[in-house]
Amino acid sequence: MSGLFHGTPLERPVTCEHCAQPVSECACPRDAAGELCLPKDQPARVRREKRRGKWTTVVTGLDATATDLPPLLKQLRASLGAGGTTTADGLELQGDHREKVLARLQALGYPAKQAGG
Repeated sequence: MSGLFHGTPLERPVTCEHCAQPVSECACPRDAAGELCLPKDQPARVRREKRRGKWTTVVTGLDATATDLPPLLKQLRASLGAGGTTTADGLELQGDHREKVLARLQALGYPAKQAGG
């Protein structure tokens, strides 16, 4: 990608609008289209479902590309002492952990809300 005033003595690299670093060095989360996608822009919904007689906590609304889901899942599983998996549209954790997951996501900057009953 060429920078501002490409080919002139005033040439400057294209910078990130959030951290002001050159885009090649920027570590800000981006979605699949390359747009900036911060945690505050991803409204997470946390609900519980009963599957085969057991409760499952389901987190949806997270961008799979911008949010690195496997490390987030690993943090949640370790703090809750529960198993879980990533899906195409979010995370699934074994057991009813809605309040703890909500608190953890809100602490990370996600506008998480409880969904369902």
